[in-house]
Amino acid sequence: MTKTEDLKVNVKNLSVFYGSNKALKDISMDIPEKKVTAFIGPSGCGKSTFLRTLNRMNDLIDSFRAEGEVNIDGVNIYAKNIDVVNLRKKVGMIFQKSNPFAKSIYENVAYGPKINGITQKKQLDEIVETSLKQSAIWDEVKDRLSSSALSLSGGQQQRICIARTLAVNPDIILMDEPASALDPISTSKIEELIHELKKYYTIIIVTHNMQQAARTSDLTAFFYLGELVEMDKTRTIFTNPSKKQTEDYISGRFG
Repeated sequence: MTKTEDLKVNVKNLSVFYGSNKALKDISMDIPEKKVTAFIGPSGCGKSTFLRTLNRMNDLIDSFRAEGEVNIDGVNIYAKNIDVVNLRKKVGMIFQKSNPFAKSIYENVAYGPKINGITQKKQLDEIVETSLKQSAIWDEVKDRLSSSALSLSGGQQQRICIARTLAVNPDIILMDEPASALDPISTSKIEELIHELKKYYTIIIVTHNMQQAARTSDLTAFFYLGELVEMDKTRTIFTNPSKKQTEDYISGRFG
């Protein structure tokens, strides 16, 4: 593991329940800063549930309950005094299906900053331009910022959603299968974008696509039936995993 000061997220003995169903079992994990960490594993293994514990999205489910700690920058985000709205600014999320608002491209990206009290047009213009450039879509949309974001292709819409997330200046970006609904060219653009963004952000991605995990991530965690089987450098996981279960999954013997 990297030096402690490079540590962004530290999870200790986390278990997640939906009613009486235990969805995650005693997960402990360290996630370093400004790296890409991929979660892999078969459907229903707990990787998306775990991703959503990192910005408390599971709180929206009535029967949800968590035990253990999730520390971000040394602060347990499940402590009583945590402002969840601020947490979700700091820990942004990109979903599997792009979900731009039925507003203009400009308004989609300016939405978060406006809610956070930024009203000056010059400042909003700068944030919108910077966020669209960081999301590698500025050149494609700069002449049509007043057009509806819904008029864009799926891959473009996903990059608008990434720009919208970046506009509120997060520290961590969670991506839940961000390219699974996209064609190969759009997928490749998203992967290139992930590679660029990790210079500035800590990125955590859930993917079913093993090649994508191998291409984009520095570390990979393999989940199975709500348990973390192993986590290591991506190259190690894909070439020399320590658990046979991981090897069987990666080689396609199950899952």
